Amino acid sequence: MDDTEILAGALAFHGHRCWASTAGVRLGLAAMRALGVERAGAKELHAIVEIGDFHGGMCFGDGIQYTTGCTFGKGNIEKSREGKFAVTLFDKASARAVRVAYRPTVQPQIRATSFMQKRAAGVPASQIPDDEQMEVVHLVWDAPAEAVMAVGPIEARSWIEPEEIVRFAVCPGCGELVAEPYLRVAEGRLVCTACSGYPR
Repeated sequence: MDDTEILAGALAFHGHRCWASTAGVRLGLAAMRALGVERAGAKELHAIVEIGDFHGGMCFGDGIQYTTGCTFGKGNIEKSREGKFAVTLFDKASARAVRVAYRPTVQPQIRATSFMQKRAAGVPASQIPDDEQMEVVHLVWDAPAEAVMAVGPIEARSWIEPEEIVRFAVCPGCGELVAEPYLRVAEGRLVCTACSGYPR
């Protein structure tokens, strides 16, 4: 698959076209190339994305997931919740890592687009015309690499995989399946967090 096919697949996966998911694709590809690795089929790679929660740029994470194969379902991606647009990609086999950060060089042009003006007014991205969505995609995709990203040095960094827990229990309170690490003791029974009454 060439880069434009990867971009098209990532945007389809994401559900709309935007600058942040496009940046995720570009930075994900750059990190993989810097390390000389292929997309993860299992857990060969681990990604730490610096985005946080509940902001309009979380789309960046979907671009990283689609491009690198590091997904929340496989457990080989995590958020550091710094609210920044950067990714550190680990290659477990070689014990190396690289951090790639987004450069906001084209943000003034992005902010001036009708897409971003509508988003700021509360219009959902999926309700903005395709040509307006693609305008912000092209601003990031067509910019020179040095204008939109900074690729850091390759560092010797190993990733120690946490133990995967594959044990589950049925909560006697609600009858739902819960992974064992999330069970809580309440009134002498092992129950899910919701049934325990404890804060999360």
